[in-house]
Amino acid sequence: MMHHIYISVGSNIDRETHTVAGLQAMYDEFGDLQLSSVYESEAVGFEGSHFYNLVVGAKTAHSVEDVCKILKSIETANGRIRGEKKFAPRTLDLDLLLYDDMITQQGVILPREEIEYNAFVLLPLSEIAADVVHPTRQKSIGALWQDYDNQQQKLWKIDFNWSPL
Repeated sequence: MMHHIYISVGSNIDRETHTVAGLQAMYDEFGDLQLSSVYESEAVGFEGSHFYNLVVGAKTAHSVEDVCKILKSIETANGRIRGEKKFAPRTLDLDLLLYDDMITQQGVILPREEIEYNAFVLLPLSEIAADVVHPTRQKSIGALWQDYDNQQQKLWKIDFNWSPL
């Protein structure tokens, strides 16, 4: 059975290199990817370089546990150091946002809480999954974005082109 997954991608260290490498690695694992626009955003929660952020949609037969292991291994391959503070610069941050309509607190928290709080997650997710219903809020992602009201977070769309090798 194929599962629909959505993954947030963020980088603020050598952003273009790590974003491209992360996308290629996810393509190698999951096949065709659905990509949102790429946004540049200010660091949230700490002083640091601006981030590149986007959301990737894919289909997979992997279990949720295996998807999380794959994402962690891609982060590690891109120089991600574990045990960093929650709010810190990073080479590559891949977070599983949604796995079908799964709701869980076991091992991984789904749906991921940042969907509702961070513009750099919700805006790109709404571009590629506007009609997807948030499993706990029971509202579409598009409606959540329309209702979103956090003027503190600034982000802007950038030109970013990627195609799989």
